[in-house]
Amino acid sequence: MTLTSISSLYPTPRAGIVHLGLGAFHRAHQAVYLERLMARHGGGDWGIISANIRSNKALVDQLTNCGHRYHVAEFERRERGVSREVRSIVEALYAGPDGTDRARLFEAMSDPAIRIVTLTITEKGYYLDPATGDLMEQAEPVAHDIAHPDDPHTALGMLVHALGRRHRAGEAPFTVVSCDNMPGNGERTRKAVVQLARHLDGALADWIEAQVAFPSSMVDRIVPAMTGEDHQRLMSLGIEDPAAVVCEAFSQWVIEDRFPGGRPDWEHEGVQMVDDVAPFETMKLRLLNGSHSLLAYLGGLAGIDTVANAVAQPAFRALLSQYMRHEAAPTLTLPEGVDLERYITALLDRFANDSLEHRLLQIAMDGSQKLPQRWLSGMVTQLQAKTPTPATLLGIAGWIQFTAGQNEQGQPHRLDDPMAETLTELHEHHEDEEDALVRAMLNTRSIFPAALAGNEQIIQQLVRLLVALRTRGVTETITQTLEAESARAVEEGAS
Repeated sequence: MTLTSISSLYPTPRAGIVHLGLGAFHRAHQAVYLERLMARHGGGDWGIISANIRSNKALVDQLTNCGHRYHVAEFERRERGVSREVRSIVEALYAGPDGTDRARLFEAMSDPAIRIVTLTITEKGYYLDPATGDLMEQAEPVAHDIAHPDDPHTALGMLVHALGRRHRAGEAPFTVVSCDNMPGNGERTRKAVVQLARHLDGALADWIEAQVAFPSSMVDRIVPAMTGEDHQRLMSLGIEDPAAVVCEAFSQWVIEDRFPGGRPDWEHEGVQMVDDVAPFETMKLRLLNGSHSLLAYLGGLAGIDTVANAVAQPAFRALLSQYMRHEAAPTLTLPEGVDLERYITALLDRFANDSLEHRLLQIAMDGSQKLPQRWLSGMVTQLQAKTPTPATLLGIAGWIQFTAGQNEQGQPHRLDDPMAETLTELHEHHEDEEDALVRAMLNTRSIFPAALAGNEQIIQQLVRLLVALRTRGVTETITQTLEAESARAVEEGAS
């Protein structure tokens, strides 16, 4: 195995960006783009102050102790990679509810030198009702922020608090950029922030609505959670860094170019600055993320541990081909210049990257928040066109069975989902009653749209698939589903 090292010397940059959500993805994606830009220009005004706002004080301490330098190892395959030292994060803060750096975070966000605030807080961090897109005002953290606006616990509350300080001081606002996998993430963030502000100060809400830019963005890079094995592998290659990150070599970032206060010259490092990110966003959500979810729930049920191990099995690879080419792709308006077949082939190659231990259980988290944009919106489009969606239906049946909390070998797994309690209760109330369980799941309006919940044909197909998964197992059910679809397509072509 070879690992080429890249390290650049430049003066410590001045901070121009605050980031909320100091996780592996941020350190391997946004921070790397800025690292490359600063290395090219010898520093600058776009250093990042990154804050964890929920947990993981240990990571903040690690970064602080090593002078905010860490390594990103980018692998194309297990035998070849590049190690990059990253210095674009100039300060790391722990600003959770019990954090010691909360005052410092609000001070930084109120500083006119900070012109952009970026977010990687996962879908559930926005507290948006998946069915309506409205702020979930009764959620405990949101209710806390409404009652205690000067001591916010959510990222939304922190944005409102900091923007309120700027408004009162007569300062220009910062631009807010969501880097999470949500359709229309800029507009959804704007709506949530304005709705929260409206509870606190109508004039502030009006100012945010009129003056604050919320450009949407699409991010793409596979960054698995670090494991002890990853750290051991890096140590064998000469990198002893507790804050290191391992990721794939591929990276993409598409951003709507709306930054009234200025922005870095991201386009010099390959960021696509566009007028409308929606076509890129939908393509990635339905093809890459939708495929990942298929692997997570069906592969997880089959006892498979990683993406690469799942894609190595012919049945799973064939299922992804059916889903991407025949169920997701027809629902897309492709960005100009995109070769769909090349994009799909590249995704399958990326999934097969054996240098990444991308755990299916990591992808399976928060399914109730992910399914609507990854599968269900496209499925409704196909339903209206009277187009079959066997792979998507099998994925939904797999998710239902996955939420029971164990795989087909009887081994338990944690159901990591904000609706875990509700989903577990549905299984307990409808144990061994597949028809009643499917109906109850589809009637969970915060997940499933009425177009699916009220469709008797869909319900019966899901019941049959759920029974098949429970009696025949995952691999046989995938094979039989694809064979049936192939026969249907041949018969339809002949007629």
